[in-house]
Amino acid sequence: MSDDRRQPERTEVDSLTAMALAQPDKAAVIDDRPGEVPRILTYAEFNHYVNRIANGLRAMGVVPDEKVMWLGRNSIEVTGFAHAARKLGAVSVPLNYRLTDDESVYVINNSDSTVIFADSAHAEMLERIRPRLEKVREVVVFASGSALNGDGRPIGIRPGQNAEIDVLGSATEPPPAAAPGRVMIYTSGTTGSPKGAVRHPTGGAGQVTGLLALLGYRPDDIYLTCGPLYHSGPGGFATIAFAMGHTVVIQHTFNPEDWLRLVDKYRCSSSFSAPTPIRMIVHLPGEVKARYDVSAMRVMVANAAPWPFSLKEAYVKMFPPESLWEVYGSTEMGVNTVLAPADQLRKPGSCGLPAPEVEVALFDDDRNLITEANVPGELFVRSSSMFDTYYKAHDRYEADDHDGWHTVGDIAYRDTEGYFFICDRKRDMIISGGMNIYPAEVEAALERHPGVYEAAVIGVPSEKWGEAALAVVVAEDGVTLTTEELDQHSRRHLAGYKLPRRFEFVDVIPKTGSNKILKRELRERFATVRL
Repeated sequence: MSDDRRQPERTEVDSLTAMALAQPDKAAVIDDRPGEVPRILTYAEFNHYVNRIANGLRAMGVVPDEKVMWLGRNSIEVTGFAHAARKLGAVSVPLNYRLTDDESVYVINNSDSTVIFADSAHAEMLERIRPRLEKVREVVVFASGSALNGDGRPIGIRPGQNAEIDVLGSATEPPPAAAPGRVMIYTSGTTGSPKGAVRHPTGGAGQVTGLLALLGYRPDDIYLTCGPLYHSGPGGFATIAFAMGHTVVIQHTFNPEDWLRLVDKYRCSSSFSAPTPIRMIVHLPGEVKARYDVSAMRVMVANAAPWPFSLKEAYVKMFPPESLWEVYGSTEMGVNTVLAPADQLRKPGSCGLPAPEVEVALFDDDRNLITEANVPGELFVRSSSMFDTYYKAHDRYEADDHDGWHTVGDIAYRDTEGYFFICDRKRDMIISGGMNIYPAEVEAALERHPGVYEAAVIGVPSEKWGEAALAVVVAEDGVTLTTEELDQHSRRHLAGYKLPRRFEFVDVIPKTGSNKILKRELRERFATVRL
């Protein structure tokens, strides 16, 4: 056995182990897919399964701080693997299953992952790229859902394409690591190559406790996933739900009506969502929405990208208005601000007040502190849940650091009541005729038009103004929009210098797996446009 395993034992009990001891018979996780028998594991059963993965990884030689990767759609299996990595003190690295072969190879190699735990749906891709993987010594492929045999327990694990071999270890608790494992989540790559942000899975204890108290979580809450667990938001709030002893309902693949089915069937009371899934839900036909009871929803955390005001209005008409909370944050910095339900319609465009135990400040381009209201500046944060570094890119971490304050490049202002408003990413800002245009503001104005489903705004070269705004618009189903109509609408809601100088109508706007708009792809697509 490696000397790396001989380390001081932790005195605290792992959070999942503690819940398995405290409430062994309570449902911990539910994997309910359309047309299949739901798989339900109690806390005792789930903890045993997690231990089996952890002990199996130990038998493969995994040691603390080693990078281990999981790949697959939401399932009991990938959830269990993340818990197992934490128990071992390893670094859990989620891989976006939407990446191309080349993108996957980059992340796997950049992360120095040595073990990959993957859904069988991705076995062919992994076999295809295996010769290009530099440090991977084990690829473990598991079956889930309808691919399972027997009673549906999550034990159908086999390496590669060989006959089924159970690589799980004992269900006993593994020897505790000196410190719980960390998580390394690769940023969404909206502006370039993804970077691995290394951080504690839930952040500082006091900060998390304050946030949970503010949101009003209860021990009997039932958390429903809404989006892929490899993303920091859905995955992070699922981790919190397990730590609080909630039942976690896993939706394998997002479908808006199926999501409503799960809310209704299990009386789900909390979730976390980017705007895109909720937009799909509220735009379902009225007769479809009427089939499902959503009154149990108590805490809906809006994040990943700003929810347009029109989407919030649609949400509170369909769901309990007091359930809608919005948080601003990032993979790197966690939750930074919170907008309470009472302020959702009172403060259009705001991302709220600083979260408990989080300091938020604005600085100008010379790193001078901005204290005046309504003056935009780069938003910096200081808190205990800040990420540790960018893996293999600490220089990027240091470039965004200012005396212990950190930024991801967002521009914001603070109103006279102390509420923050995100203008946009600094790199996305358009400078037209010497005036700053924040695309998020223009997008929000366009999405107030009842015929606009979604909009994205980018800057393109202009001989007259230097840069000008180009709007890429997706119309509602069955609606035909015209440039003249949107221009008139924009003039009613925006100052003249902020107006889009051109409208492009598309069927879909490119996004990352976490539903953030890929503006670099839009810039590439319209690179030849001159206004």
